[in-house]
Amino acid sequence: MKSKPVKIKKPTVSEAEEAVRTLIRWAGDDPKREGLLDTPKRVVKSYREFFAGYDVNAHDILSRTFKEVEGYDEMVVLQDIEFESHCEHHMVPFTGKAHIAYLPNNKVIGISKLARLVDAYSKRLQIQEKMTAQIANALNDTLQPKGVAVVIEAVHQCMTSRGVHKRGSVMQTSHMLGQFRRDARTRQEFFSLLHR
Repeated sequence: MKSKPVKIKKPTVSEAEEAVRTLIRWAGDDPKREGLLDTPKRVVKSYREFFAGYDVNAHDILSRTFKEVEGYDEMVVLQDIEFESHCEHHMVPFTGKAHIAYLPNNKVIGISKLARLVDAYSKRLQIQEKMTAQIANALNDTLQPKGVAVVIEAVHQCMTSRGVHKRGSVMQTSHMLGQFRRDARTRQEFFSLLHR
């Protein structure tokens, strides 16, 4: 069962900037120091960009489809879609690549929409597993293809720059729906395309 997004009252820009000043003081520095005077404004501006996905409806991105495909029903794959996201547990970045495939069912989507779909979900506080499923489910719900496959590979700074400090560790997640889940040959074809 999918959870619906909760509507919250956003703090004002000045409240957000004051929160940054509080964190600067908590870290042990003076927010009135020359080098930090504009830091709260810059942080709030960067957060607006980092978390722009909250203002995007993924289903709206996928609403424009194309039916004139001459009966094309083979796999459509877009790989190496770079993304940046933020771990919802530590609010530090995780970055990587998403690979998306689907089997059309009488309609296709513009490939730039697949990249925008990744952005819609990555520009939120996330965990990689949830993001993988959200991308696959949104594509499946809107396009209603014969199958969807999403694989994400990412490096998490919550593991590389803090905590266990394991640099070079790459996390992989996948979410398969329809024919990709049911048919091992279809799944294998997708994975073989990714490793070329």
